[in-house]
Amino acid sequence: MTSISIRSRAQPNIPSRVIAVADPTVPLPMDALFDPARPLEIEIGCGKGRFLTARAARFPEVQYLGIERMLSRVRKLDKKACRQNLCNIRVLRLEAFYTFYYLLPSHRVRTVYVFFPDPWPKRRHSSRRLFSPLFLDALWARLEIGGVVQVATDHPDYFAEIRKRLSADARFREVPAMERTADEQTEFEQLFRGQGLSIGQCAFQSLPGPEAALPPLEIPPEMEPQNEGEAAEWDDEERRDRSESEVELP
Repeated sequence: MTSISIRSRAQPNIPSRVIAVADPTVPLPMDALFDPARPLEIEIGCGKGRFLTARAARFPEVQYLGIERMLSRVRKLDKKACRQNLCNIRVLRLEAFYTFYYLLPSHRVRTVYVFFPDPWPKRRHSSRRLFSPLFLDALWARLEIGGVVQVATDHPDYFAEIRKRLSADARFREVPAMERTADEQTEFEQLFRGQGLSIGQCAFQSLPGPEAALPPLEIPPEMEPQNEGEAAEWDDEERRDRSESEVELP
């Protein structure tokens, strides 16, 4: 069961934008969460919501879903969306790959935004990168035919890998990448641009193709937590995020 009527922690009188998932094995009730007559766009790894809130304010007719696993970031985005009274944003705290694979309906999403995904630069962690063949299967199955995935990253090798995988898939064709305004640039992007790093950008449109059911997932050993130290890496990341300066980009 999925609850859709919780209240904002920061503003108790305003409904929270966070989708409370009680059973992650049950697909999301999309028609209850989003109007089927209006377009739906999803940002994977939405962080504190700088891009998502800017887009939602600019395009109130579009519905937006942000997927973010870190609780502190989810709370910041929820607070921002409630403060700005952005009724066209919802936030989901789950892993993006799992969400796309199991919880979303077929060919419902107009645009998927993936900005600065974790590049997992260590060789032993490379299998954890988002843009795997299985993710491309799930991505195509969730995008509308003609829908677009927009990608940006500061990691040249990962960018080349993403572009190569999508270019080799007959279900996608490359199209011009979007131009993001300054207020749509994520916190990571502004940090990287400030350091003079090059930003790789590409976009691919989904094409008609044969429909096939996604097979049940099998988690390989390297995808499972290996030891307590590795699990602690996630805890450290969460603590660092919570302890950031209160001075944030608007």
